[in-house]
Amino acid sequence: MGKHIETVIAVIPARWGSTRFPGKPLAEIAGEPMIVHVVRRAAAADSVSEVVVATDDARVADAVRGIGVQAVMTGDCASGTDRIAEAVLSRPGWSLAVNVQGDEPLLSGRNIDTLVAGMSGRPEIGIGTLCRPLASKGCADANAVKVVRRRDGRALYFSRAPIPYHRNSGGAAAAYRLHLGIYCFRRDALASFVALDPSPLERLEGLEQLRALENGLDILVLDAPDEAIGVDTREDLAEVEKIMNRQSRRGAD
Repeated sequence: MGKHIETVIAVIPARWGSTRFPGKPLAEIAGEPMIVHVVRRAAAADSVSEVVVATDDARVADAVRGIGVQAVMTGDCASGTDRIAEAVLSRPGWSLAVNVQGDEPLLSGRNIDTLVAGMSGRPEIGIGTLCRPLASKGCADANAVKVVRRRDGRALYFSRAPIPYHRNSGGAAAAYRLHLGIYCFRRDALASFVALDPSPLERLEGLEQLRALENGLDILVLDAPDEAIGVDTREDLAEVEKIMNRQSRRGAD
């Protein structure tokens, strides 16, 4: 099946009130707020026609408007997906919305383009996401969400537990796949998803994407070309700044 021509917007949900890191979107990295780095990385993706920031805080909105990016003020939303739905469902002119995490200042444009290309080739599927190989030593980490797929790429299950279970200790470590927190939605799939109540498995695992699977909504899981590095703590922030500084020095050579 050929690829459809899609109009793609990248939507970045940016909440001020993080429990572990309040004000995280405006945390400074290399002289600029983190949200500005994320916006620029998203805009650099070849497939993206526009970037929109969905936020509950005027300070975040002012920061992105200052670089010419549209900010949409939202209410108190239960999740980032609810926030992007509030921001863009009534907005005309798009066929795919990429939900970009607002705490990934090293966001890879190639990952966005891979996700959009995969969704363009599978118009019958309404939700897409990405994964990366996960070493067996990391599979027990409950913060590392694992995913298993059907042969055609559709998700079978996501879990904080190590899946698939290796019955034989010599099982191939390459079977573990790490789920990356980036999603691509078609308009009707986004509307359907946010209209659903939280599901039993979603509540049990604390994983929003299980709501889709429990209600029969397919999720296409594609292989990401690049890793994703998020910022959850101030220690993460310092590490990301070191990486950016190294990249900057290499670029200057």
